[in-house]
Amino acid sequence: MILHVKEKDDDVGVLIPPANFAMVGRGIFRSGFPTEANFGFLETLNLRSIIYLCPEPYPEANLEFLKSHNIQLFQFSIEGTKEPFVNMPIDTIMDALRLLLDVRNHPVLIHCKQGKHRTGCLVGCLRKLQNWCLSSIFEEYRHFAAAKVRITDLRFIELFDVSCLRDCVHGIIYRYHGFASHSGRLVYRETCNTTS
Repeated sequence: MILHVKEKDDDVGVLIPPANFAMVGRGIFRSGFPTEANFGFLETLNLRSIIYLCPEPYPEANLEFLKSHNIQLFQFSIEGTKEPFVNMPIDTIMDALRLLLDVRNHPVLIHCKQGKHRTGCLVGCLRKLQNWCLSSIFEEYRHFAAAKVRITDLRFIELFDVSCLRDCVHGIIYRYHGFASHSGRLVYRETCNTTS
């Protein structure tokens, strides 16, 4: 996907989204690692935050971009692995989900290196919380992972227990922004007890 934006008279700017870019839901986006070529596109999203799911340090050029656009970086160090019996760290996924549910962080971009496995697991767990059926969750995961589907990721998503987020979800309320009765958004209350 490449977007062309007319800047001035005949000047056309090219906006290039990061690899594997997609909208997850209102105010939530996913992708592979953004490069400098993607900065113009990212500007159009008016991001408040980025959830980065890799242990490697964020590149200086990307940090400068975030700083100049007042975008907050939340890093969750999840190792990428192809080992068959190594699961995603559940506590880290839970922390990232809590942050993702907080609309004060929206619009938010979730990414890892390729936008496939770590990002796919986080989005898959979000979909379980949204009561998606497993076949739809797996189909979305497969769409982004393509030929590199990892059975351990699908198993992690399948076994992810959304009830472990119930205490936190009790602190989430629907707040309507006056657009329409069906435009409710999840809002994280300040009083959410995350230690139970």
